[in-house]
Amino acid sequence: METIKRVQQCNRRHFLSGAGVGLGAVALQCLTGGEAFAAKLMASNAANGPALAGSQLQPRAKRVIYLFQSGAPSQIEMFDHKPLLQHLAGQELPASVRMGQRLTTMTAGQSSFPLVPSKFAFAKSGAAGAECSELIPHTAAIADDLCIVKSMVTEAINHDPAITFCQTGSQLAGRPSIGAWVAYGLGALNRDLPSFIVMLSRASGRANDQPLYDRLWGSGFLPTSHQGVKLRSGADPVLYLANPAGCSPALRRDMLDRLATLNKAAYSQSGDPETLTRIEQYELAFRMQTSVPELTDISDEPAHILDMYGPSVHQPGSYARNCLLARRLAERDVRFVQLYHMGWDQHNALPTNLAQQCKDTDQASAALVKDLKQRGLLDDTLVVWGGEFGRTAYSQGPVTAESYGRDHHPRCFTVWMAGGGVKGGLSYGATDDFSYNIVDKPVEVFDLNATLLHLLGINHERLTYQFQGRDFRLTDVHGKVVHDLIA
Repeated sequence: METIKRVQQCNRRHFLSGAGVGLGAVALQCLTGGEAFAAKLMASNAANGPALAGSQLQPRAKRVIYLFQSGAPSQIEMFDHKPLLQHLAGQELPASVRMGQRLTTMTAGQSSFPLVPSKFAFAKSGAAGAECSELIPHTAAIADDLCIVKSMVTEAINHDPAITFCQTGSQLAGRPSIGAWVAYGLGALNRDLPSFIVMLSRASGRANDQPLYDRLWGSGFLPTSHQGVKLRSGADPVLYLANPAGCSPALRRDMLDRLATLNKAAYSQSGDPETLTRIEQYELAFRMQTSVPELTDISDEPAHILDMYGPSVHQPGSYARNCLLARRLAERDVRFVQLYHMGWDQHNALPTNLAQQCKDTDQASAALVKDLKQRGLLDDTLVVWGGEFGRTAYSQGPVTAESYGRDHHPRCFTVWMAGGGVKGGLSYGATDDFSYNIVDKPVEVFDLNATLLHLLGINHERLTYQFQGRDFRLTDVHGKVVHDLIA
């Protein structure tokens, strides 16, 4: 009878967790044992078949800072200069350019698709002559550090599936995020902070941006210890981290010790790896009671550093403050830092709204790269900047002398990277005269993610996790490393 009860308590996941190294023990050891255990684990998996983390590569980067610009920045106004549009202003988008490609419901009903040039001037920047617009002078000033990919293409045409696709490799919700995959594959470098930290900011003066959901930095079917921890502005950067009133550190320590005893007893009965994960998360939270307040206190930052990030660095929750915190997290060896900045969805009044958005972000993005570089951190920190898709060459809605809008466009958009082993001063790929189709060196989202993992020393085809009877990976059955981007 006891045997029958035991079998009833043990599902397939529990059985597999007891075979060889339990998944919960792996999560615990990766967090507590640091990089050495992660390397040992990867070597073991390479020899024994199924990979929890597969890598035989020499890493160029130790950590990633991903500056995700939610809402889709217009490549035409910022990086992809199209002078021909000045001569074709007001004319219809040629059918030979569109080639019957799908439109969103927001413009599919338009009877006219008038081409509209950018209102902003472009100039060549840096020794390589990268073309950047007047909207982003600070980014233009670091052009020689940037690897600008103008030929990105994606599958999704609406925000939620497109952002989900960029962050998880699938348009459908539920897959692990890229930060969770990295944390799972490489383990922690700092025992006192999570491997994956997320920060959010909003555009100035906008209240109705595209929403972001916690699942975008979730762990999906990976152990929950790898999900992103959201760092908030305000007195409590991490929810429920501080001790409640009347609870001393000694009392908290005693409570955690007793709770760990109960959880270990529960694990011995069920074999559920999430129980071990829960023990470690409690311990990590206890250590974070000291590490997080020290991280978020920027009073030790010199005035010239604060000035470099711009005036809004003094505002908690701003993009500039989050960029500064990202640098502080890189110094503390947090594996994956994800910033989301909302407000790039300019369907109308684009010139005014985009100018404000660039004012909010341009200086801080460039300052982060410069700050990492002057501290010797840029060489092994990969910085990625980009959104979920691009914008159309034709106007959504009416065009006036002062204003216009642009709809979603998945066929081409621009991202840039810096540090972490990528080529600085490179502009890669090309689009047609309308910034509508890619004409040279297309890079899919799968390819970008494969390259990112490669720079971290991970073979994207080996970083797998078995779930529901099949091996999953961030790049699914797709993706190729774009070696032309690597120094």
